Amino acid sequence: MDAMKVAVFSTKSYDREFLSRANVSWGHDLTFFEARLKESTASLAAGFGAVCVFVNDVLDAPVIKKLAALGVRMVSLRCAGFNNVDLCQAYHSGLRVGRVPAYSPHGVAEHAVALMMALNRRLVRASNRVREGNFSLEGLEGFEIFGKTIGVLGTGKIGECFARILLGFGARVIAFDPYENPGLKAAGVEYLPLPEVIAKSDIISLHLPLTPDTRHLIDARAIEQMKKGVMLINTSRGALVDTSAVIEGLKSGRIGALALDVYEEEGDLFFQDLSNSAIQDDVFARLLTFPNVLITGHQAFFTDTALLNIAETALGNIAAFEKGSLDPKNEVSCDHIDKQRNCGRPCGRPAGSSRS
Repeated sequence: MDAMKVAVFSTKSYDREFLSRANVSWGHDLTFFEARLKESTASLAAGFGAVCVFVNDVLDAPVIKKLAALGVRMVSLRCAGFNNVDLCQAYHSGLRVGRVPAYSPHGVAEHAVALMMALNRRLVRASNRVREGNFSLEGLEGFEIFGKTIGVLGTGKIGECFARILLGFGARVIAFDPYENPGLKAAGVEYLPLPEVIAKSDIISLHLPLTPDTRHLIDARAIEQMKKGVMLINTSRGALVDTSAVIEGLKSGRIGALALDVYEEEGDLFFQDLSNSAIQDDVFARLLTFPNVLITGHQAFFTDTALLNIAETALGNIAAFEKGSLDPKNEVSCDHIDKQRNCGRPCGRPAGSSRS
């Protein structure tokens, strides 16, 4: 069998390094493109049997149709989330879609904790002061995590890791998830309805997938229900948070601190060097003006373990597809497919849900 020709989009040096290392086991014919996959770049996939894409690549209905017309038969995601893929259109166009459901939940959870601690203890400001010879402690006061109430929204693999770390801090951990985790309950996590978790938490950390139901879950109404001075952390999907509402919450003091590794309009910002350019996104620029906001550029997943796991699983999914045995745990498909493998839903927006 000839090697599968794979067009790999949105690649950086580290993608090429880890994918090339993992490909020793699979022998695919990889071609790397720095460009994001979108309608204007989809023609690059001509002659390829599969595309390998990342979180900010666009696979809406027009792109899916174009890929299918070019002969692409499989989409391999280098991520767990798939809200950027129109799954119903993929089904109708005959494209199979695979993802990496769990690459390093510990890495993402640890980054969320790092953001929490850095923000709480003012570590960025403190470090900058010391570099300037300023050893004053004014304005650097934090609080102890021990005894605080931590709200975890979403207790899939990443949320579970985060919750267990916070239990180790001696915090009270409360959680919301439609699917309760028996292991976490046995460890001392208390599941409550979403409004109660939002209202009772000193710190809220988001670990939910982005679906139509969770989009802007944190909006003006939710923020109004929060404790005054709450810390909000999002390392999951940017659009879980209504950024404009969060800015108002920061201005009013309802939100006392904000840590983000994701942003709902990050596609035009993250994973590129814009240090010599003016940021055109006025909402994001406004966030940067607050001293109690800490932002990293979708970095939580970025560990050596995660990069290798992502590469191995993404390329393994392509190999499995070639053999006709794509792992059901890794494949994602339209929610509207019935038992006879028929989809009765008109296409036009991404469909499907996942737990991170």
